[in-house]
Amino acid sequence: MDEERQDPEEHPQPDTNAEELAADFGMAEAAAPAPEAAGGEDGQVPAPPPMDADDPKKWFIVHTYSGFEQKVAESLRSRAQAFGFDDKIGQILIPTEEVVELRGGKKVTSKRLVYPGYVLVQMEMNDELWHAVKATPRVTGFVGGGTSPVPLSADEVNQILYRQASSAERPRPKMNFEKNENVRIIDGPFANFQGKVDEVNPERNTLRVLVTIFGRATPVELDFLQVEKV
Repeated sequence: MDEERQDPEEHPQPDTNAEELAADFGMAEAAAPAPEAAGGEDGQVPAPPPMDADDPKKWFIVHTYSGFEQKVAESLRSRAQAFGFDDKIGQILIPTEEVVELRGGKKVTSKRLVYPGYVLVQMEMNDELWHAVKATPRVTGFVGGGTSPVPLSADEVNQILYRQASSAERPRPKMNFEKNENVRIIDGPFANFQGKVDEVNPERNTLRVLVTIFGRATPVELDFLQVEKV
């Protein structure tokens, strides 16, 4: 029933813990309000996960081989039914976000994984379930390590849901830029010019790029979509 396992050496598990991963996810900040919904396969937006303190099901981060997140989610569901622990598994979430890029002068929106190689699973953790999830093909373990992985807090889960829901209303630029990066302008009156990023404004998704015009460095304000990395 399950797919053949791949050589773990080809997909090493990162040496990380729950705190480090939470920081990578941007969850160390104060959580935004829980969104009305987070988006499902059928296009409907499900309600936020139940975060009742008395609920025995908590959210855990499962690390997978990159590119096999959906396969792992499907395998967890089928194994839960086959081995009788489906009542211990709640929602399974693969966070995605809407991103936008410029192609042929037109804005094109697509989806991408927010955290490639990670799947969020709501479960009633015990030793038996820990072993069952670890034995799922293409799963390399839980974030947090050991036999007692650290569950996510309600704020951390809501932060992830908020990012996913907000991107549907305002897609993020596909590219991110840093100061002093070399870029090429691909749209607007300065198309085909090259320059260096002098300032990044992530709130407005704009850059100030220094472009050499008539031998002088001239600052030009551009949208993220108007440039590409050299």
